[in-house]
Amino acid sequence: MNIRQLLSDKFQAAMIAAGIPQDCGPVVAPAKKAGFGDYQANGAMAAAKRMGTNPRELAAKILEQLDKGEMIEKVEIAGPGFLNIHLSEQWLADSLAAAGKDERLNIAAVEQPQTVVIDYSHPNLAKEMHVGHLRTTIIGDALARLLEFQGHKVVRQNHMGDWGTQFGMLLAHLSDKLQSSGAGAGSDQEARVALADLEVFYREAKVRFDEEEGFADRAREYVVKLQGGDEQCLKLWQQFIDISISHCEEIYSKLNVTLKREDVYAESQYNDDLPVLVKELLDRGIAVEDQGAIVVFLEEMADKEGNPSPMIIQKKGGGYLYATTDLAAIRYRANQLHADRILYVVDARQSLHLQQAFTASRKAGFLPESVSLEHCAFGTMMGDDGKPFKTRTGGTVKLAALLDEAVERAEKLVAEKNPDLDAETRAEIARKVGIGAVKYADLSKTRTNDYVFSWEAMLSFEGNTAPYLQYAYTRVRSIFRRAGIAPGELQGDILLETAEERALAIKLCQFGEVLDQVAKDTFPHMLCSYLYDLASAYMAFYEACPVLKEGVSEAQKQSRLQLCDLVARTIATGLDLLGIEVMEQM
Repeated sequence: MNIRQLLSDKFQAAMIAAGIPQDCGPVVAPAKKAGFGDYQANGAMAAAKRMGTNPRELAAKILEQLDKGEMIEKVEIAGPGFLNIHLSEQWLADSLAAAGKDERLNIAAVEQPQTVVIDYSHPNLAKEMHVGHLRTTIIGDALARLLEFQGHKVVRQNHMGDWGTQFGMLLAHLSDKLQSSGAGAGSDQEARVALADLEVFYREAKVRFDEEEGFADRAREYVVKLQGGDEQCLKLWQQFIDISISHCEEIYSKLNVTLKREDVYAESQYNDDLPVLVKELLDRGIAVEDQGAIVVFLEEMADKEGNPSPMIIQKKGGGYLYATTDLAAIRYRANQLHADRILYVVDARQSLHLQQAFTASRKAGFLPESVSLEHCAFGTMMGDDGKPFKTRTGGTVKLAALLDEAVERAEKLVAEKNPDLDAETRAEIARKVGIGAVKYADLSKTRTNDYVFSWEAMLSFEGNTAPYLQYAYTRVRSIFRRAGIAPGELQGDILLETAEERALAIKLCQFGEVLDQVAKDTFPHMLCSYLYDLASAYMAFYEACPVLKEGVSEAQKQSRLQLCDLVARTIATGLDLLGIEVMEQM
């Protein structure tokens, strides 16, 4: 259920019936101040200006044509033509009752599901995942979960870096290590031992490449062999890739993200299409040779002086670039995966590169105009010093180490707050709190902004944090344990007798419209803000409306317990869409 959409449809029909042009929208939004209704329709002013008429008079005409139905109690004209909408108490109660009986909380699947391809995480398989991969991974996964919940077909694409010059260096080093151990290239166990720490392995290879005589030449020979399809070289490369992906899978498991091995569609899988793509662009005059390189000059992205934006798709020496692979990926996703919408959850610093890829693919006709290409850009995770987050020695923070520290810190916190927990339960709670805190601290920020990483802020049990919402969930669930009743045993009508009950009811009914907004705009922080507001509305309700105290009638008790159950289920569902787990006790 989407209240805003339902109201928009009603007011749009009334506006058309009142003789207002169809392209004038009703502009429905939740009311910002108490006493001004539950929602407002603000479209009369803009329509009146366009039609050259009085906005209050036009608002009155809209009201004459409005079918309030069971949903709307009354509508008032305010100010220069605002329409303040008061929802029907009975309609709210009936909507909540329906949500209580539905495992999806009365959130219907979309009527026209799309195929949505989401490009996210994409670590470089030459190194272990680090904090720079955190935002793309968890933002992308939250969007994937939410769009899937809505009924869309979501295709996850983990565009891993598994090709290029650096792999010649790594393969030469791995080959030497296996030969020195007497294992040979076919020993999977020896390769696994050699690659146990990818960072160390990479540094060793890089030192040899920079300093050891003859090694760089051997590394380049491996690149040629690899690109030429040498069987032994490909076998060694595949071992390296398999072990590297296993490292990534461990991180995904810790992070509770839904990426699987079958979601990996790495750079190398586009290799066969790259020469075909370049030839096609040359034959059609979209790409030209310039100083030995093959370049697409994009007039559509010309600078202030009128110079087109150059996009190199093949280097002078014949090598391909990220741009070439991204063009091939767009073509594959549009024509093979049949995407209606392609989301790129990629660092904001890649905006120019992606804009070039999008513009060139449109120019080349690699995808229908109906396919949406969207860059879901995100900012940088910063340290206390205002610079990109690093270790104290200035090195890159490994993602595995960050997550382990989050769980360790959470376990100390949980032990302080509840020392009676057994070790196994405490460890499980700490895992959910620690991982949830890291993810929520990121997801609750507007993704386009940089944000400062703070252990103290993210693990706080106060404010807009994962621990606060997880604790809010456990508090609601504890009410049922104290009452000795299961949610499925509740009976009777939902009564909205107080302002706090009504405010909570409206907030619960807004869940669907928030999900629709996040799906449309791809900003997960909107869902975080909603969940925090819901928890806050619940606290106000709980303080003003006793649930289990003496003097509360059975009808009130049953009604308020139903509201409690809906709050707990909505928080749990919302957090699950963000990839964050809840627990029954903390």
